[in-house]
Amino acid sequence: MWQIEYTPSAAKDAEMVRKSHLYEKAKRLIEVLRTSPYQRPPEYEKLLGDLKGAYSRRLNRQHRLIYAIDETRHVVRILAMWSHYE
Repeated sequence: MWQIEYTPSAAKDAEMVRKSHLYEKAKRLIEVLRTSPYQRPPEYEKLLGDLKGAYSRRLNRQHRLIYAIDETRHVVRILAMWSHYE
């Protein structure tokens, strides 16, 4: 099992997700990450640019769960869970 950590920003996002219709899907994705962050399905994307080295899984068309994997500590760090483009 992998440990899950949240950045302060992702913890705020989690509150938004908890209040939305995306809560159950986010919860299921986090359980997948806890078991195996590289598991497919559900599909994930490797990110580029400022988030190079991070991964993304879709909650819906607008919102994504973005995370980084620390292999040495066996930790999945949730970076964001809510769109910041609004």
